[in-house]
Amino acid sequence: MFRLLLLLPIVVLLTLPGTTCAAGRDDARRWLAGDHHVHSEWSVGWDKGTSPPTPIRGGDSPYTRSHNARQALANGLSWIVHTDHGGPGHSLVTRDHAWPALLQARREVPDLIQFNGMEFDVPGGEHASLIIAPGPHERDELVTIEREYNRREPLEPDSREDGQLMLAALAHMRALPAPPVVFINHPSRTATGVNRWGEVDPAELRAWHGAAPRVLVGMEGAPGHQAAADHRGLYRHVDAPTFGGFDQMTARVGGVWDTMLAEGRRFWITATSDSHMNLRQGGRDFDPGQYSKTYVWARHEAEDILDGMREGRMFAVTGDLIDALELTIRATDDAEKAVTMGGTLVLPAKARMRVELRVRQSAQPNANGERPVLDHIDLIVGQTPGDDQGGPQMEVKRFGPDEWKSEGQWRVVSWELAIPQHGGFVRARGTNTSETEPLADARGEDPWRDLWFYSNPVFIEVAH
Repeated sequence: MFRLLLLLPIVVLLTLPGTTCAAGRDDARRWLAGDHHVHSEWSVGWDKGTSPPTPIRGGDSPYTRSHNARQALANGLSWIVHTDHGGPGHSLVTRDHAWPALLQARREVPDLIQFNGMEFDVPGGEHASLIIAPGPHERDELVTIEREYNRREPLEPDSREDGQLMLAALAHMRALPAPPVVFINHPSRTATGVNRWGEVDPAELRAWHGAAPRVLVGMEGAPGHQAAADHRGLYRHVDAPTFGGFDQMTARVGGVWDTMLAEGRRFWITATSDSHMNLRQGGRDFDPGQYSKTYVWARHEAEDILDGMREGRMFAVTGDLIDALELTIRATDDAEKAVTMGGTLVLPAKARMRVELRVRQSAQPNANGERPVLDHIDLIVGQTPGDDQGGPQMEVKRFGPDEWKSEGQWRVVSWELAIPQHGGFVRARGTNTSETEPLADARGEDPWRDLWFYSNPVFIEVAH
C-alpha cells in the first residue's frame, strides 16, 4: 500500500544546527564524511601461467593507499576503509604488502582516519565491505578471515560456494572481542530485472543479518562506479539499472529495504565510490569523496566512527547535495521524548508523533564546480504489516520550496501524525531533480544532474 500526501502549510519546531542529533550524546560528535569501499594497487591482477598464480601489483587499480588517502582528504572526507579484492592466496598479499602500505598511509596522511579492511568475496554471494575494528590484532584478524572464509582464496575455483560458509564466517566475526562491521556491496548489480535477483537476494540478506545483526549491518544504497558512462554503477543489465544512482533495493518505496525495516531489522544504507581508476585517467570511477559520501555522526575517532556505522547514525548523499541532516521523532505530548537516526521511540498505542527533518545545503561548490539546489524532500513512513497484510504500508509526504522553511543553508520541515498501528519506521530522502520517484538510470546520463540523499531510519515501537 502506497499513499502520497498533498501538503498544507506547516509550522516548524526549530532547533539550532547540530543540537538535535547531539541531544543526550557527546557534544564532540559531528558529521564526518567517509567512504568504506576504496581499492588500491593491492587489488592485484593475477598471472595464471604460474602455479600458484602470481599476484601482479596494480593489476586492478594503479593507486597507492597513500594516494587514495590524500584524494579522500582533498575531497572533504574524514575517514576511509581500504578494501582491496581477494584472490587465490591473497591473504599473504594482505599480510606482507597491503598491511605495511596501510601503516605507511596512516603515517603519511595522519589527518585521515583509515580502517583496515577488504572487499570480501562472500561465499555463496558476491561482495561485501569488511571493516576491521581498530586495535592491536587488526592485521591478523583480517588475514585469518580472508584465509579461512574468503570465497576466492583457495586455488581450486568454486570450492567455497556453499552459503553455509558465510554463516560460519559471520559466527567467527561475531565472536571476536571487537567485532568488525560488514556492508553488502552493490546488492542488485547481478539482478536481471526489478525484483529478479542475481547473486544476492533478500532471503540471503535476511539470513546473513540474522546470523550476526551487529556485524552485517547493511548494504550500499548507492553503489560506486557512478562515473561509468555506459552503465551507471556498472549495473549492466538493461532491465535492472540503478535508480537515481541508488540500488533498486533501496530506491523503490516499499521495496526490499523498506520490507526489512518493517520487519524491525536494524539494517542501514551507505554510499561509496568503489574507486579503482578515476575518470580523468580513463577509468570509470570518482575518487573517494568526489561524488559519493557517507556521513557518520561521530567523534573524530576510529572507534566512534565504527560505532556510528554499526548503530545507523548515517546518511548517504551524492554530488554534495547536502552536508548535514537531522531526522528526529518526538512524542507530541512530550517534546523531550525524542530519538534520532538509528534509534527507537516507544510510544503508547494511538499516540501521535512529530517528525522533524533539517538538512543543510553546502555553502561550497561540489567537485563539479556546482552548488546543487534541492527540488524537494520526502518524509517516508513505513508501517509494520499486521497479520493479514503482506508487505509494509507506506506513506510519503513531499515538501517543496513553498512548504519548507529556510534558515540560511538549512531546509526545515515537520509532519505530525498518528504513530503506525503496529509500529514502523521513518526515513527521508531528497533530490535536485523533479522526479517524484527516482527513474531508471539511462545509459550515458550525467550523474551530476541526478543527485539524491537518503537518511537511515528512526524506528517506532508500540508500548504494550
